[in-house]
Amino acid sequence: MASTERIRTVGRVWRSVALLYALLIFVSWPCAVAGKKKLYIGALFPMSGGWPGGQACLPAAQMALDLVNNRTDILPDYELELIHYDSMCDPGEATKLLYDLLYTEPIKIVLMPGCSSVSTLVAEAARMWNLIVFSYGSSSPALSNRQRFPTFFRTHPSATLHNPTRVRLFQKWGWTKIATIQQTTEVFTSTLDDLEERVKEAGIEISVRQSFLTDPAVAVKNLKRQDARIIVGLFYETEARKVFCEVFKEKLYGKKYVWFLIGWYADNWFKIKDPAINCTVENMTEAVEGHVTTEIVMLNPETVRGASNLTSQEFLAQLMSRLGGKNPEETGGFQEAPLAYDAVWALALALNRTVAPLRAKGWALEDFNYNNKEITAEIYRALNTSSFEGVSGHVVFDAQGSRMAWTLIEQLQGGSYKKIGYYDSTKGNLSWYGNDKWIGLGPPADQTKVIEEFRYLSQKLFVSVSVFAGLGILLGIVCLSFNIYNSSVRYIQNSQPYLNNMTAVGCVLALAAVFPLGIDGLHIQRSQFPVVCQFRLWLLGLGFSLAYGSMFTKIWWVHTVFTKKDEKKEKRKHLEPWKLYATVAVLLAIDVLSLLIWQIMDPLHITVEKFTKEAPKEDLDVLIQPLLEHCSSEKMNTWLGVVYGYKGLLLLLGIFLAYETKSISTEKINDHRAVGMAIYNVAVLCMITAPVTMILSSQQDASFAFASLAIIFSVYITLVVLFVPKCWSIIIRRLITRGEWQSEQQDTLKTGSSTNNNDEEKSRQLERENRELQKIIQEKEERVTELRNQLAQRQALRSRRHKQSLPPSFSNSSDLYQGEGKLSRNNCHNSRLPLLYK
Repeated sequence: MASTERIRTVGRVWRSVALLYALLIFVSWPCAVAGKKKLYIGALFPMSGGWPGGQACLPAAQMALDLVNNRTDILPDYELELIHYDSMCDPGEATKLLYDLLYTEPIKIVLMPGCSSVSTLVAEAARMWNLIVFSYGSSSPALSNRQRFPTFFRTHPSATLHNPTRVRLFQKWGWTKIATIQQTTEVFTSTLDDLEERVKEAGIEISVRQSFLTDPAVAVKNLKRQDARIIVGLFYETEARKVFCEVFKEKLYGKKYVWFLIGWYADNWFKIKDPAINCTVENMTEAVEGHVTTEIVMLNPETVRGASNLTSQEFLAQLMSRLGGKNPEETGGFQEAPLAYDAVWALALALNRTVAPLRAKGWALEDFNYNNKEITAEIYRALNTSSFEGVSGHVVFDAQGSRMAWTLIEQLQGGSYKKIGYYDSTKGNLSWYGNDKWIGLGPPADQTKVIEEFRYLSQKLFVSVSVFAGLGILLGIVCLSFNIYNSSVRYIQNSQPYLNNMTAVGCVLALAAVFPLGIDGLHIQRSQFPVVCQFRLWLLGLGFSLAYGSMFTKIWWVHTVFTKKDEKKEKRKHLEPWKLYATVAVLLAIDVLSLLIWQIMDPLHITVEKFTKEAPKEDLDVLIQPLLEHCSSEKMNTWLGVVYGYKGLLLLLGIFLAYETKSISTEKINDHRAVGMAIYNVAVLCMITAPVTMILSSQQDASFAFASLAIIFSVYITLVVLFVPKCWSIIIRRLITRGEWQSEQQDTLKTGSSTNNNDEEKSRQLERENRELQKIIQEKEERVTELRNQLAQRQALRSRRHKQSLPPSFSNSSDLYQGEGKLSRNNCHNSRLPLLYK
């Protein structure tokens, strides 16, 4: 009980002391302010809206006014009074309030707007009333225009002061590509314009630039679609919550992304419940983790007593007392409160310095009116030369009236902001703590790393096709050798062996083109690729001209000769080989000439086709850019159209001629039916392959397989159809006449001379034909002898019956059968003579 009574007694004593102290203040205050003239400051503090900075800035300004008015060394004859309204950070509302401030007594000597949009309106209009405008919370770079805003000052540095810091961080982390998203207001547009100029000078590209008015959903989706990684966001706090709600929905956060935001939001801005968004606090916390802020240093980090005789920590303590224990994180403008405090002190010190110059001119501050330019000019000069230590740091203004200050760099780590460095843009000095943290192994890449990967032909396919092509070349050489070796055989001679030789050579060249078709950057250097392109074109072109041209010439000659009128039948028997060779030469010359013109006017070179980027199966921040090398020229389609058109007509004509001559039989070209069959196959394969390979040009394996197999099948069919029957026929004939063939071979060996081989072969052929002819003649003679015997018997019989008178018709019977025998003999000889001379 005694202790309780003592406590009550002490309480009554302290209450009595407090009442006495309050009474002394109340009594002394009128005496202190008696005789002081009032100077009015018209202020606009946004208590709500996009930036409710007035919630903390107004108490800070009132603290400064109380201290200034209690100082006897600053404006001793004047008292500053603040007339303020809530602008709601709305230019429309600010227009109405500005009108009330200007046209309602008393006269205001200075105007103090808050947010940038309101300051822009007030500062542009204020010069018409010769008013100084002093802002504590405007960061718009547009306000640095002295021609547009000649009487504007601010303790809040320009938003462009963030940009040198951002550029320095981009360079530190090795980023050369960034994206931006901004709210469509003048402050952010002008800030972004300045950033664009600075990053361009630094060699950094702004690849994506998005903006929005109220709803950022579409802008965020565009950032995601265009693969933005390093994103600078410029918007007010309320819009920031909307943006990051959409960021969470689009998954535009995590180890692949870094967001750069403005640092003057409340520390818990992402935790504030906002009915305008449908994301939870957990969603927002997850989306904003790891973002970086750049913030003007608004609180002096050093323990220094400035013009107000308060350190920055003492200022914060008194401000918290005025706020009545409100949570600073939930109080708008708490970070900018030191700027509002120093703005009042800067204004008071400047007004104090104008007293003496104005008195010398016969003026006083209380004489100010909206038409007095001299007083305004003195206040302007005083503010322009201001320099003092405030609770926000050293206060000094540049030529545009903007505050010069350091930049604080912070990062959100584990839901709270951590200081990771400072940047002094005036000296280009970066003070780095080295405590930055990343969700991944380190700072993410500024873009998805694209790895270029060339698509090469499947080597298994290339080897397999090459084996078939090599076997085909070997088959072509065998056929060519066989045809040359047996060129004296009548059966081979009647097939125009020289044209068949051209066909075999053309087939070998066409098959040789398969190898350069399959050669790509895996086998040779890029500089050698045009040579391979030339080999492809020339081998295939010349091979087609020789192989198909020789077959076309045969079928064309058969059609030309055997479809003439009856009166020209005699000319069918005469075949002039030089005309056939000339036809092939003309077709070959057309191809050579067209290829030469092509290569001289528009030579082939290597081109690279790019495909859609592909993501690897692993969870890597890379994309694969498939590339494919092609042989091409500037007017590739035009040249292909000419070549394909010409050869296509030749193929169609060949099909027509083959069909027209299918029932014709001639010994001059005894294999024209086989040639027609080969033309059918070649034409069909070529007319299918040409368009299909153009369609499949982007699929290297399919294109190569289709083109090479078409060449191989065409060549194999041609060689088999043209040469295999000849080989088989000659082998069968020699097996039948094996004994004669062996004896002939022995005779040939005995002579010891191989130069007469062809003459001996012809001689043996003639001997065989003569023996066959003698057998036929002998048979005829035996028949004639038999007829003679029959006639003799009949004559003897009749002579016995008619001994006296014989009919005249039988008197010359001997002549009759002699004539018949002679006629028969002549006929037999005549019937075999052509065989002998053929």
